[in-house]
Amino acid sequence: MIPAMVLATTAAGADVAPVLLGLAVILVGAKLGGEICERLRQPAVLGELLVGVALGNAQILGFDGLQFLQGQEALAVLAELGIILLLFEVGSETTVSHMLRVGPSALLVAAIGVAAPSILGFLTARLFFPEESVYAHVFVGAILCATSVGITARVLRDLGRAQTAESKIVLGAAVIDDVLGLIVLAAVSGLIVAANAGRTMGAGAVLGITGKALLFLVLSTAAGLWLSPRVFRWGYRLRSRGVLLATSLSLCFVMAYLSYLAGLAPIVGAFTAGLILRNGPFERLAEREGVSFEQLLHPITGLLLPVFFVLMGLRVNLDAFAQPQILAFAGVLCVAAVAGKLVCGIGVLGRGVDRLAVGLGMIPRGEVGLIFAGVGTSLLLSGQPVVTRAIFSGAVIMVMVTTLVTPPLLSWRMGRKRSPDEEGYQEGAYVGSAGRHDPPSSTG
Repeated sequence: MIPAMVLATTAAGADVAPVLLGLAVILVGAKLGGEICERLRQPAVLGELLVGVALGNAQILGFDGLQFLQGQEALAVLAELGIILLLFEVGSETTVSHMLRVGPSALLVAAIGVAAPSILGFLTARLFFPEESVYAHVFVGAILCATSVGITARVLRDLGRAQTAESKIVLGAAVIDDVLGLIVLAAVSGLIVAANAGRTMGAGAVLGITGKALLFLVLSTAAGLWLSPRVFRWGYRLRSRGVLLATSLSLCFVMAYLSYLAGLAPIVGAFTAGLILRNGPFERLAEREGVSFEQLLHPITGLLLPVFFVLMGLRVNLDAFAQPQILAFAGVLCVAAVAGKLVCGIGVLGRGVDRLAVGLGMIPRGEVGLIFAGVGTSLLLSGQPVVTRAIFSGAVIMVMVTTLVTPPLLSWRMGRKRSPDEEGYQEGAYVGSAGRHDPPSSTG
């Protein structure tokens, strides 16, 4: 008779086997797709998305061997962890002092960059999907308000223009945009959760969610800044290796959990944990272990993030694009996404700065837009996802297009010869609302 333990082990192996095979297919495909796109001077994330689309629609070519990837909950959990760690990493690259020092132009650019696309996205969704709930229309607006500055930062660095006034404004606005976007996501998600539970929420409740998000960010950051020195001093007393990674990830996961308990998206807590870590005294522990925090985290995100992006691509149903309405929706959504960010340039204060370049730098949605869209597919209203497959497919195409068009457009605009007025701005001609003669601080 086969022992019960052997039977249990065999059953567990049978359950995990599809996950192991799925991970292998996803990682190899993501790496190949990313490599091809980078050779074509495009972001690797675009290749990962396209690989996901190809894997999810292989049945069109008569190959059904990859259908098992669609229903693997374990892969979805790994993808969620990847996004939590991505926001943790983004927060760790931002200092509180930088957030407080960004100039008035960055603040105004970010505010316009959230408001204008949200309105255009709402109107676009309402035009093409009038039968869907108003919550779906609002969520499409929330998707469009996202900004992924990583693509812009890479282009500016490659052009040698990372220290220009335009770059500093875009990077500063991106930090504020991230925070505002997370608050919008929390507020809209709260509205949908309440509606699904049969409750209604008025303007006061929405303001309450927004205030709760801001209060959580402020209080948790303050508490974390007070607590983190003590935690890392305790960690330094431990002699085993890997203390820095274990302590940092524990901070991330606890903050993400507390954010969930507060009714916010876990990524809000992860972003806050990154801020706390960036401003915490972990350098001594990192010096003892002989490795930086970034070196420890990159292998983990390198494993988990491709899972997220490929799974996002897997959700795109190419059959849906045979429908003229969905194709038209994707096209108009792309126009709304680009126009909503180009208008950001009017928020630049002072003279001598290229407002069009600032608007172009805010266009890409990248992984942030995918995160927002992914959250929408997980929110239910009357048992159905708020973001349907048709809407999601259009949103993914919008992300791809904005990711694809930004590098060449920004290279064209920022690579041209600068005018004397712009050179004067770069040398310090900027005058903010407070009368200072220095451009807005870079946010890294």
